[in-house]
Amino acid sequence: MPTTPCDRSSVVDARAGEPAYRTRKKDIREANEALILAAAEKVFAMHGYQGTATGQIAVEAGLPKANLHYYFKTKAILYREVLQHILDDWMKAASTFDTCNEPREALRAYVTAKMEFSRQRPFGSRVWAREIMSGAPMLEDFLGTSLKTWVNARVRIIRRWVREGKIEPVDPHALLYMIWATTQHYADFEQQIIILNNGKALDDRGYRQRTRQVIRLVLGSVGLQS
Repeated sequence: MPTTPCDRSSVVDARAGEPAYRTRKKDIREANEALILAAAEKVFAMHGYQGTATGQIAVEAGLPKANLHYYFKTKAILYREVLQHILDDWMKAASTFDTCNEPREALRAYVTAKMEFSRQRPFGSRVWAREIMSGAPMLEDFLGTSLKTWVNARVRIIRRWVREGKIEPVDPHALLYMIWATTQHYADFEQQIIILNNGKALDDRGYRQRTRQVIRLVLGSVGLQS
């Protein structure tokens, strides 16, 4: 289990004891897959699924097209893998709902993680947004299974916080949607933010300020102080 801001337990290396050659081979494969996925995020975000060719992704990754197809046989498989990685990372960001004792800690850590995702992985957020706005043709199974199960679990936790009097009554779905819309805005509408910021992208200080402001807004919406 990955560590979170509210979980300081140590992480054990599951590969301990594996033969060195097997570990190296696994490391090479994981590195190449990560390289391809990062390149695919960018190209799919810029051109959409239909407008992207695997050759473009290979060029972006700096790999021969044959190497790309060695790891991902088709464009559809690669696209689904990109979407799955985005969803997995977003779900991991909300592990604080399970590991933090208080809603203030959980929500603060979740918003911070989501804002950091928008900052570090804007292309990933835009791929997701493109897919949803096109009617989610490749996401329907994800939305109906993995995401729905995950959302239902967060909803139960938020309702428990309300029952226990830890936060003011709130519709759990509305709270989650507000967090998603606000944090993902910084990736999906980055160019708009740049224009309104006198043509300059947010620097580290600016992003920290925006993150603190979003945290205050989210906590204030459920009666908590930041």
